[in-house]
Amino acid sequence: MSAVSVEQDVSVVGSPKPTALGDAELPPSMVGRMTLILDAFSGQSTRLTLEEVARITHLPRSTAHRILDQLVKLAWLDHSPFGYCLGRRSLTLGGMDDLGQGELRAAAAPYLHDLMVRTGLVVHLAVLDEGEVRYMDKIGGRFAGSVPSRVGGRAPAHATALGKAMLALLPAEEVDEIAGAALRRTTRRTIGDTSTLHQELHRIRARNGLTFERGECFAQVSCVAAAIRGREGALGAISLVGDADAPLERVAPLVAAAARAISLELTPDLDSLPRRARREPTPAPKTYSAETLGQLMSVGHGNDWI
Repeated sequence: MSAVSVEQDVSVVGSPKPTALGDAELPPSMVGRMTLILDAFSGQSTRLTLEEVARITHLPRSTAHRILDQLVKLAWLDHSPFGYCLGRRSLTLGGMDDLGQGELRAAAAPYLHDLMVRTGLVVHLAVLDEGEVRYMDKIGGRFAGSVPSRVGGRAPAHATALGKAMLALLPAEEVDEIAGAALRRTTRRTIGDTSTLHQELHRIRARNGLTFERGECFAQVSCVAAAIRGREGALGAISLVGDADAPLERVAPLVAAAARAISLELTPDLDSLPRRARREPTPAPKTYSAETLGQLMSVGHGNDWI
């Protein structure tokens, strides 16, 4: 009989043997132990290592690891190299996910409006939700009606400048897990395999996060985007949207500057954090001079970004 089945049999049929540290007895059922682990995460920003979870809950390390693994697979918790934290299901159930995104929208709102006024283009704010981007805001100019996006709508992350800007801040193995082996094509120009996607993400990092796409999500639309960065990666991303021939290189510095300003509003100490605490493959420059921008971006044949 396996260790798992023994534990289940004891909790249901027999009188469980107490496992205690001091006077604290562990709950005998799996549901009770899962609840014990979730209770260890006192807030949205709480991040715990396996050892810390085992110490707080008094569970054996192997038991804690097995339950944590299941909670991650079911999206109750999230796991990164820096530990465990509450996942999408926990945050949504507790109402904290909406609060966090409300803060993001509030911080981004004046910058989105300014971008729209200065460029006359459509502006997007989005977050990464598993393998998709979810649009949190859309401010439109005269071009808005021809952009088939909507607040609350979704698009494949690998097919959008918004999504690729956020994916570029993740480790390669996490990108593989999120994107999956088969990448859905929405146009003939959509990236269709993970190898090509990783090459594109490498180029994005070389451009310090500036991301372009022309006709990859919608055939007649082009975008330039930059991620909004936090302590552990992307909090979201913003983009400017034009038609397929829009000269996006002219407005790219505005997008980069706005994304950086929003990042610093949400994470004021971002620049003082060590890179390993930010999960950033490359640091973002504070400014983009004309000379720097020329080095970051190059145009290939047929105005394809490379």
